[in-house]
Amino acid sequence: MVKNLLDGDPIETREWLDAFASLLAASGPDRARFVAEQLFEAALQAGVALAGVEGATGHLLQTPCRNTIPPSAEPDYPGDLALEARIEAINRWNAMVMVLRAKKSAGGVGGHLSSYASIATLYEVGMNHFFRAGSADSPGDMIYFQGHSAEGNYARAFLEGRLIREQLEKFRQETDGQGLSSYPHPWLMPDFWQFATVSLGLGPLQAIYQARFLKYLENRGLLAPSDRKVWVFAGDGEMDEVESVGALTVASREKLNNIIYVVNCNLQRLDGLVRGNGQIIQELEGVFRGAGWHVIKVLWDSHWDVLFEQDKTGRLVVRLSEILDGQLQHASVHGGAAMRELLSADDAELQALLSNYSDEDLARLGRGAHDPVKVYAAYQAAVQQEGPVVILAQGIKGHGVSSAEGRNIAHNQLEMSTDELKAFCERFGLALSDEQLQGPDYYLPDTNDPALQYLQERRKALNGWLPARSVPQNLSMPAVLPLSAFESVLKGSGERTASTTMVFSRILNILLKDGALGKHIVPIFSDEVRTFGMETLFRQIGIYSPSGQQYIPEDRDQLVYYHESTDGQLLEEGITEAGCMASFIAAATSSSVHHLPMIPFFTYYSMFGFQRVGDLIWAAGDMRARGFLIGATAGRTTLEGEGLQHQDGSSLLIASTFPTCRAYDPAFGYEMAVLIRKGLSDMVEQQKDVFYYITAMNEKYVQPPMPEDVEEGICRGMYLVREGREEGQKAQRVQLLGSGAILREVLAAADLLQQDFGVVADVWSVTSFGELRREGESALRARRFGKETGMPWIEVCLSGRAGPVIAATDYVRALPDLVRPYIGQSYTVLGTDGFGRSDTREKLRRFFEVDRFNIVIAALHALSEENGTVVTTDTVREAVKKYHVDADAPNPWDV
Repeated sequence: MVKNLLDGDPIETREWLDAFASLLAASGPDRARFVAEQLFEAALQAGVALAGVEGATGHLLQTPCRNTIPPSAEPDYPGDLALEARIEAINRWNAMVMVLRAKKSAGGVGGHLSSYASIATLYEVGMNHFFRAGSADSPGDMIYFQGHSAEGNYARAFLEGRLIREQLEKFRQETDGQGLSSYPHPWLMPDFWQFATVSLGLGPLQAIYQARFLKYLENRGLLAPSDRKVWVFAGDGEMDEVESVGALTVASREKLNNIIYVVNCNLQRLDGLVRGNGQIIQELEGVFRGAGWHVIKVLWDSHWDVLFEQDKTGRLVVRLSEILDGQLQHASVHGGAAMRELLSADDAELQALLSNYSDEDLARLGRGAHDPVKVYAAYQAAVQQEGPVVILAQGIKGHGVSSAEGRNIAHNQLEMSTDELKAFCERFGLALSDEQLQGPDYYLPDTNDPALQYLQERRKALNGWLPARSVPQNLSMPAVLPLSAFESVLKGSGERTASTTMVFSRILNILLKDGALGKHIVPIFSDEVRTFGMETLFRQIGIYSPSGQQYIPEDRDQLVYYHESTDGQLLEEGITEAGCMASFIAAATSSSVHHLPMIPFFTYYSMFGFQRVGDLIWAAGDMRARGFLIGATAGRTTLEGEGLQHQDGSSLLIASTFPTCRAYDPAFGYEMAVLIRKGLSDMVEQQKDVFYYITAMNEKYVQPPMPEDVEEGICRGMYLVREGREEGQKAQRVQLLGSGAILREVLAAADLLQQDFGVVADVWSVTSFGELRREGESALRARRFGKETGMPWIEVCLSGRAGPVIAATDYVRALPDLVRPYIGQSYTVLGTDGFGRSDTREKLRRFFEVDRFNIVIAALHALSEENGTVVTTDTVREAVKKYHVDADAPNPWDV
């Protein structure tokens, strides 16, 4: 922090300031800004250090420690402050009671008394005057409510008549039905919550890309231009998350005038101070201003106004810039005398300034986040700004909760005594009965109460209730192409070789060219379009840029040059998987947020998907996202030379843990076409809230045509791709399961088994071990409860098939192990456990023991274990020697 020194020559300083004021008055802000910039440039050229230097007046990116908007510039408050204070007090009470009663009745279900207490006024001013709900003309503003303050949203909905007492009584108790989710979860409360925000940092990140996606839809002509706003509420501790600040320059670079951050700066994290040895608000101001945002600080409430006016030299403001957050918190907790000592210290001038103030007066000096007049002025200024805005509102954690207010224990406060409840009521002017206090019990005034009538009127003026989520019943959905539209893919590649990534490019082109569906497709990439061989999209649909293309690209003379345009369809986000996922979520929830169905296809290096941004993928599921994640260069042995951090052996296993994700590993182009068509049908025709994860490889090989009658098996998880043929007398038989990149090795292993050992192999393409498990678990559960059910699909496929089962994939062995409970015969799994390596595909598959030779050895060993009279251990040793497999090589997963 910069140390602020008193002015050594105030007369000269005043002359400079008077000259600047005269320039501003005579020539206006543009001329004043130009001159100030010239002075700044001259100082830099002269080598004068202006920021971060001892003795300077402060960082250039930081303004003095006072409110940005002076009292003289504050607009008249348009509402009834008394009625709004009463509404807020009732909300505070009911939110507290909800947590206390849940703790008492259900034990350890928890809750957050202090978070909502800190943010209540920030919400109420917005709910009464700014936050617009959806209407017939517009889907309304988008509000990312702070996740840990959900109690306040429920309390307000209770006053509004949207929630009933029985629901509040079931706060955080959902399994019996009618309960309220702990945090904003659209999956659990699909008509109430719109955005999932409680995983700290994800709300701010999503909000920026949501605001950007709104501009994308407007610039593409899919939505009419509007003044809709994206409001995001976050805590100052939350701003430590990389996701919270990582995309700030996206908002300024794209000149987003539709996003407003409100950072609730109560100076505390869960366990203690955010910056006990610093000033978090000043730090955040520098971060946001440096990123090109307009910053509005709301630090002090109206009780400070007279004091600042009396401070003619600015000494008080200088002192406030010296006070550490830890010191301010200590004084706030310990009362007026402590505040006097903190503000005046040994300074005679400040002691004189405070001499007319009693300790009680000083104790009443409050924070701006709890003053509706100050908050309204900030909101009003924010909605009028051009460009992104952040409001840094200073409050106190646990405001009004006497035993927790400003204390480090605030986050864990889940109990209050009767005396503390009485003190709360006295502070906020609530006249409650002894019976209500003893419960404590909820307070719901009569419907004729002026406060409730006022609340209803204000929300009616702003189009209705918030938070709310809706998908219109009459939403027009585009027609989905029939499978026959992908005929060029289904018939295979003939003698040519092609990767499934190339096939996906062809499928995507077919979708984009469709007159009905094409405009609803949102291709998303994280700077790998050329890597995936899909650069034809540059010219075909253009890369979205709100500024168009103001330069001539160096490859302009090429057919597929880098082409940006204001109505571009492709979102090329740069090297940010998190940003891409935020765009994916914005597009994948467009039906509920914008009442416009969009289908995103986010294509990325598979290793940098679930393992890197799994939290955002989980949030997508929570928000009922619909779209496609394409894990390109998938598998641990398909990406030659890249090594440990690029080779993916886990994504399909992780994907199987996401409830609304349908994860598939197609080996052939026709499988991919069937799966994408099935996904579109699920999401568009059947309106299922699911998203698909589909792997794609860059390994080229001949793509076969689609066999007959395999579509059902592809979608359900497996089908017979080749049936073994017995020649002559009855032979030993095995069932070989393969998927994705290793299916061709399995097919080759089947040939070797027949050719070298006379063993017949049926080969199955397993497109999804996860879907096989999902169906299998449902069937087992039904059986456990004595219900009639059909056989799981994997049992249907293997029923009557002789021989042990061997499964090989390009993923960890836990993936094919998912289906072990549904296989009646002996089951061996091969996989790529351990870290990746750099080498050729052939050597990698040999190293991980998933190549054709190791599959043969595994099959022979399983047969020897099952019936050692025909295929013996000697046969297995013969195969090991024949194929030059090193039996003494270390296990690749043994680290």
